[in-house]
Amino acid sequence: MRKSAETLALTALAWLAGQDSLLAVFLGATGATENDLRNRADDPEFLASVLDFLLMDDAWVLAFCQAHDLPGAALMQARAALPGGADPHWT
Repeated sequence: MRKSAETLALTALAWLAGQDSLLAVFLGATGATENDLRNRADDPEFLASVLDFLLMDDAWVLAFCQAHDLPGAALMQARAALPGGADPHWT
């Protein structure tokens, strides 16, 4: 499951990189740089942060899932398989 979650997160990263205005929001919100997008694409924790970001807005989730013909729950399921995904959320 983790390998497929990483693959989906890489797909999400590539999609995010193609969304200029949303990419700028991601970079500003996370402090990541464009170099991080290239250099940390194999880092499960960085990939988790990409999914965390997209999961902040239902419209982003739906746009990604529709673009890749995925069910709406796909990102949440992938996030659960990456580092920190099984941690309880208290908010």
